[in-house]
Amino acid sequence: MLPVLATPALIALMENTAMQLIKLPEGSSSVGISLNMKHLKATPVGARVNCKAILAETEGRKYSFKIEATDENGFLIGECFHERVVVDIDRFMSKL
Repeated sequence: MLPVLATPALIALMENTAMQLIKLPEGSSSVGISLNMKHLKATPVGARVNCKAILAETEGRKYSFKIEATDENGFLIGECFHERVVVDIDRFMSKL
């Protein structure tokens, strides 16, 4: 209802940033399995937001990320710890 960056939109940006860091084999994708996020500061709609993900750990198919989002003035607006798992697309979709 307010003209600010919504938490779900910030989460989507963070997940997408992390997802782009995973080099996937042909026929694979990654899915998010956990996200522990803090939305720290309101940001007006239309403001520039920068998001940085750092690969913190890998364990087999699981990738763990530390992610920070800042506004155009460099203020921290959100931070999270996010985990993703690499899946075979056909196998994953056959289980639905």
